[in-house]
Amino acid sequence: MDGTYITGIRTAAAAVLSARMLSRSDSQIATVIGAGVQGREHIRLLPLIRGFKRINICSLRFEHAQKLAARSEIARAVADVEAAVRESDVVCLAAHSPTPVIRPEWVKRGTHVSSVGYCPPNGELPRNLAKEHRLFVETLDAFQPTPVGCGELEGLDPSKATTLGAVALGRKAGRLSDVEITVYKGMGVAMEDMVAANLAYQRAKREGGGGVVVL
Repeated sequence: MDGTYITGIRTAAAAVLSARMLSRSDSQIATVIGAGVQGREHIRLLPLIRGFKRINICSLRFEHAQKLAARSEIARAVADVEAAVRESDVVCLAAHSPTPVIRPEWVKRGTHVSSVGYCPPNGELPRNLAKEHRLFVETLDAFQPTPVGCGELEGLDPSKATTLGAVALGRKAGRLSDVEITVYKGMGVAMEDMVAANLAYQRAKREGGGGVVVL
């Protein structure tokens, strides 16, 4: 199995799951910032969870955004990141930038923001956005010092965060109103990769895929 491919799918899937559970059900416009592997997987998965009318693609290099946008009928490349974010109901950060790629004041009320980029000691997600709004994570290990945790969450109180698992199990509340801003910060968990790989393996066995390698 291709570990890079499985990790790419799993990482994007966790962020898109957060959007399914935490974004408003009437969300119309999404923006993906980053046109690499994660950007590609985001635009493939986002239409599965909401009836988006449009997905904006922003990238440091506009031609990369154009190339990615060509993969989807509802995607378009946008050069003005601020304008794209201001009109969006869902904002997905996937740029792996060492500095924030958006400003908190661009995010309108009722928006869900996800971030999967990892570039310590800082990162792509503005710390104030995570600090001032309801924060969701895969595991509270996200608050550990880097490289275990996420740089953007350094110094924040873990007790104020909620895990996606707790929301999925109904133990904690997800979105509380149509006007609050929700934030998800993904860090990557090895066990998730192992579970994803096992799903691929079990399906390959059922469908007769793959091959035997004798060493």
